[in-house]
Amino acid sequence: MALSDARTPSPHGLERDMRYLPRSADRLALFLLVVLFLFVPPFLGDYWLKGILVPMLILSISALGLNVLTGYAGLISLGQAAFMAVGAFAGVIAYGRYGIPIPLTLLIAGLTAAIVGAVVGTPSLRIKGLYLLVATLAAQFIIVWTIQRVPWIGAGSMVTIDTPPVFIGTWEIDTALEQYYFALAVAALLTIFAWNLTRSRIGRAWMAIRDHDVAAKVMGISMLRYKLLAFMVSAFYGGIAGALVVFAWVGAANVQEYELELSIQILGMTIIGGLGSILGSYLGAAFIALLPIAISIGMHNLYGIVGGEIVSAAVLANAEHVVFGVLIVLFLIFEPLGLAHIWRRFSARFEIWLGPAVRT
Repeated sequence: MALSDARTPSPHGLERDMRYLPRSADRLALFLLVVLFLFVPPFLGDYWLKGILVPMLILSISALGLNVLTGYAGLISLGQAAFMAVGAFAGVIAYGRYGIPIPLTLLIAGLTAAIVGAVVGTPSLRIKGLYLLVATLAAQFIIVWTIQRVPWIGAGSMVTIDTPPVFIGTWEIDTALEQYYFALAVAALLTIFAWNLTRSRIGRAWMAIRDHDVAAKVMGISMLRYKLLAFMVSAFYGGIAGALVVFAWVGAANVQEYELELSIQILGMTIIGGLGSILGSYLGAAFIALLPIAISIGMHNLYGIVGGEIVSAAVLANAEHVVFGVLIVLFLIFEPLGLAHIWRRFSARFEIWLGPAVRT
């Protein structure tokens, strides 16, 4: 009976759906995550901060932007790493050469990438699906090639531009913990913005285009405006993520960090986490960041137990990639809606278990 009641629309159903956190499990999980991300990091070492958490936050921002484009607007792209490269070099040039303050530098990095995104997204007005994927793939190579060969940026096959010490006002961001909190603050602001944007009229227009673009066009939704806006927002997030790579992680802009492999990895994050889900972008990034570590630890333990005669060093070196690929394929087969869908099912059952008192 409880399950049927949960599936039956109630007078308060629409009001609950419009809440930011409609279920008790969502609110409890958010509280625990805030506590975890704010108060636990000071007790962690530099490896966990700079090796796991900071890159996870940066990739989550980039995956969030791609999820806006692919998950909400239904436009697939393999050029997100190129937008990150644009943001990285725009940021390091604005801050390193011209001394523009970091907040404005991040904005410049995002806007520069958004302009490039509008250009890359122009073919989406005439093509879609596999053809659009190929167009963005071409843009990935063209953008990286251009960065390598424009003299003003610093031409060369291995373009690397170091950044000076990072200051926000008088606060110097030079420790792993400070870089983590800096990335966390930017990620929180961009998440709130994306959350509101996808629930607005713009977000509804994107979802209409995703579900049936012909019907959306008949209803009066401008393909030019909303498709280009989706590409610009996606590139804006990618540009800021690329700038954070420079200012909160590696301290330099290196064009070789933004190759096609990174674009594929970010697309995998959005698929694994869940398309059309803000939460899915973070779950996918955490999955990508943490699972290889677990695989590596498990294989090293297995190597210690059975010895080198069965598990050779060559097998151990490649096992992480093999197991990781197999798990992704199995995951996509048995849970194609992503980790976010698993969480939604759990939170729904948790609310039913708590009883009707929490569903008012």
